[in-house]
Amino acid sequence: MSKGHDNSLPASVRAPLWASLVATVCGIGRLPLAPGTWGSAATVLLWWVVSFYVPSATQPLTAGSLAVIAIAVGIPAATRMARDSGRKDPQFVVIDEVAGQLITLVAVPMSWKSLLAGFILFRGFDIVKPPPVRQLERLPEGSGIVLDDVAAGLYALAVMQLLLHFGFLPQ
Repeated sequence: MSKGHDNSLPASVRAPLWASLVATVCGIGRLPLAPGTWGSAATVLLWWVVSFYVPSATQPLTAGSLAVIAIAVGIPAATRMARDSGRKDPQFVVIDEVAGQLITLVAVPMSWKSLLAGFILFRGFDIVKPPPVRQLERLPEGSGIVLDDVAAGLYALAVMQLLLHFGFLPQ
């Protein structure tokens, strides 16, 4: 099921503060118009900043580790927000975009072209949802919310690596 168009939190949402902060990525999911795109853009920007403090050799491991953390905390947070909002896949939950976008950027050199390509590829795969991405949405609660974006991130990562391998993006 696709996300709804209303990204505001209903008054009846009583999820714990931790779940709200994690699921909405400190409120980014509450931004108007395409909160998933805002979540992905914020992730790219934050990863770019973090990359200045992480040695190049450990950046792939760092991005992968951050993605695993986003998945591990994102599934229970998304579950709580979905239950408490009464929506299968609330649009204001954007921790899934963080996980998928980070996966896309694993082992990608820090250049504006690579970051932009990774952003566009992930958003494209997240929107189009080629098989089995769409099928993963059917998983229950937070698993379905997060794991379809993980799969979209894996597709985008594969294309990114091909673009890098064949010289379409700078190494």
